[in-house]
Amino acid sequence: SAFSGTLPASVSSVIATITSGTDASVSEVPPKTTYTGGAQNPSISNAPPLPSQSAVVVSSFPALDKSPDPSLALSQQFIAKYDLSSVPDIPITDGTCNGQFGANAAANRYWTCGGHTAPSDITACPEKNHWGLSYDDGPSPYTPQLLDYLESQNLKTTFFIVGSRALSRQDLLRYEYMNGHQLSVHTWSHPALTTQTNQQILLELAWTMEVIRQVTGVTPVTMRPPYGDIDDRVRAICKILGLTPIMWTSTSDTMTYDTNDWRIGAGQVSAASVVGNFTQILNNSDTLSTGYIVLEHDLYKQSVELATEVVLPMALAHTPKQTLEPIYQCLGLQLGDSYVETNRNVSGSGGIASPGDTNPTSNSSSSGSSSGNKAGNFGSSGSGSSG
Repeated sequence: SAFSGTLPASVSSVIATITSGTDASVSEVPPKTTYTGGAQNPSISNAPPLPSQSAVVVSSFPALDKSPDPSLALSQQFIAKYDLSSVPDIPITDGTCNGQFGANAAANRYWTCGGHTAPSDITACPEKNHWGLSYDDGPSPYTPQLLDYLESQNLKTTFFIVGSRALSRQDLLRYEYMNGHQLSVHTWSHPALTTQTNQQILLELAWTMEVIRQVTGVTPVTMRPPYGDIDDRVRAICKILGLTPIMWTSTSDTMTYDTNDWRIGAGQVSAASVVGNFTQILNNSDTLSTGYIVLEHDLYKQSVELATEVVLPMALAHTPKQTLEPIYQCLGLQLGDSYVETNRNVSGSGGIASPGDTNPTSNSSSSGSSSGNKAGNFGSSGSGSSG
């Protein structure tokens, strides 16, 4: 929806300074603190010590923003380790609703065409007026600006990490982890996963788990598919890797909790349009019986400026009061439950918490069921660490 013009003049003046398109001048700002090997995460008592940065051999990893090469030594280990024979025989898509992809969308629970989800997908926070805060696609040169604002407001978030960008900005990934933010997997090179082969999906996820493990010492047990592009084939591979999908809230085909902030950097929408989307999201949240998860990004300068100067201040000032928190917290879990090495569900045999239905949408489908995921699904399946 378009910006209505009803926001304060101060907000309108901020919006006027945020222009569409990619910013040509990018200056890297180092994190305020650089953590060295052996440091202990103060938020997770049973976390392993932070690995030494020198232990990360950059040349052994895939290239930046490129699909992982299956001939790499560790790729071969992943391929040998994980048995994909149980993955359902669902055709690779072209990322659209064309032909059979649209016709079979409900049966395959293909999110891109109709917003179909599965009971194992996390799509909302159970408690009303709780916002599961999340940012995708970093770390980026603009992430420090977001981190500074979050710290000024005593807020934590969930970062969905692109593996190759984490390898490029290891100090920033360590900073996020050591300062109590939740890390989750967002693939190595950000493809639409349903357009990939089983092996490509495996490597996109496993390499991202691996780089996060080598840099921080912990392996995430959650993921978010780029563009929300997921079906039951992708879910099956996630399960084999022990990853629970985290989506964002959608109450109908026309009401999704996606700010579209990334489209500013891509030159596709204006800042005013994104503010209009967010205003609608915030107002609609009052009508939900649950909380919600909002999709935002820390990849582009404009999306971070919008978050720190408009979106988050609006949310913090909203009546009724909204509780902004990382997704694990809105699900009633502990930060340690976000990682293989520190998850309380060490046996992999079942739930560790069950705060209730976290899926308010009407288009979830699993043999006729529309129930949402319980928090206990964190780390409750699959074979654990990728390395």
